[in-house]
Amino acid sequence: MGTYKEELSKAMDLLAADLRTIFIGQNMIYGGTSMFWTLQNIPKEKRIELPVFEEVQMGMSTGMALEGFIPVSIYPRMDFLICATNQLINHLDKMNEMSDGQFKPVVIIRTAIGSTKPLMPGPQHSQDHTDALKHLCKHINVVKLESAEQIVPEYQKALNADRPTILVEIPDMYNKDLEENLKEARKNIIT
Repeated sequence: MGTYKEELSKAMDLLAADLRTIFIGQNMIYGGTSMFWTLQNIPKEKRIELPVFEEVQMGMSTGMALEGFIPVSIYPRMDFLICATNQLINHLDKMNEMSDGQFKPVVIIRTAIGSTKPLMPGPQHSQDHTDALKHLCKHINVVKLESAEQIVPEYQKALNADRPTILVEIPDMYNKDLEENLKEARKNIIT
């Protein structure tokens, strides 16, 4: 078992191996968030870089799913997934119900609670809306990834599901092992 970040990279590799998947969102091609570094093995032709327009991204993801793709729609901060709630709650979540079971789009939504380390980015960049999304989404699985052991199995479940899934990551855990190694190294230097 690897670190939290290593398991995320494994999960992204697992998703990329499926011919139906396509990765869509910000920082798909150009770095800028911690999530970018977990996509390094994904071929660039499987990635679509988007500007900041969250609602359009969710609409595109739903449309791609209706065409047989499995979009991995990435929102680096959960705070901004909220901007896409119209498409998420009124469209993607209700598509199966609205179509009387004719359409069952599968979208994997990857999001994260904003990291507070090494600096607190402010309340609008570090909120956890997991419970609210569970309450609002009747037909979307919402899973908070609280340990490295959960990551690959939960992404595998999302890939094989017959409904959308939101996977909530905790970036403060990405570098947990690094922090522990730095503490140990500092201790060794002092002694």
